[in-house]
Amino acid sequence: MPRRPVVLLHGWTMRGSIFDDLIARLPAGFDCHAPDLPGHGEEAAVEPSLEAAAQMLADLLEAQDLRDVVLVGWSMGAAVAWQSIEQFGADRIAGLMTVDMSPKLGCNADWPHGLIDQGESDLTATTERMISDWPGMTEAIATTMFARREGAPGYGRQEALDQILANDPAKMIAMWEALVRMDKTELIGNLPCPLLASCGARSRVYPKSAAEWLAATAPRGRMHAFENSGHSPHLEEPEAFAKTFVAFAGSL
Repeated sequence: MPRRPVVLLHGWTMRGSIFDDLIARLPAGFDCHAPDLPGHGEEAAVEPSLEAAAQMLADLLEAQDLRDVVLVGWSMGAAVAWQSIEQFGADRIAGLMTVDMSPKLGCNADWPHGLIDQGESDLTATTERMISDWPGMTEAIATTMFARREGAPGYGRQEALDQILANDPAKMIAMWEALVRMDKTELIGNLPCPLLASCGARSRVYPKSAAEWLAATAPRGRMHAFENSGHSPHLEEPEAFAKTFVAFAGSL
């Protein structure tokens, strides 16, 4: 019996190996792929953009002839999934599980579902801080990845910090700026595949309302909140995350 293909798309400043523990927890019936995205890990030399990442995903699906795929997009990985669906459609995609992500980062009076406490001027200031003090900014990124300052079981704050610092700052900032420019709100209302919008109920990055909005807006949307997690529920509640994913994949 053929195995169900799964493609796991990592978050900003991370790499595909962040999903190793999750993959080890999944049943043998899944064929898992967790590529490094442009500008990250083994693809560090590739100029990062959402378009380049979407092209990489499309190339992977075609080269491996992956069909009926379940996508998992954590944070930036969700943005890559949305970009890919926008560019290439969803003929090969059975469903998408997003993990603690918003389709638009900047908040305003009409859109409270972006990055917590980050309006347009705040995002500009954040970008300027990245440019002027990347090492200092990495401390904040590593800390806000988790509900607890010390990090997750098996993946602590220091490991996260080491991974972030392994990247080329210029490439990370370029991808950050691409995310800041992104607005996929219109796409969500026409999303052609089922969506499970998951989040960490204790996230310090995005409000729970972002997942609620995604689930309510997508034609076949639903949501799941991991009550003891921050921005990284696959790391913070790995067993619960694996069970939730398996249930979602089984419903498709």
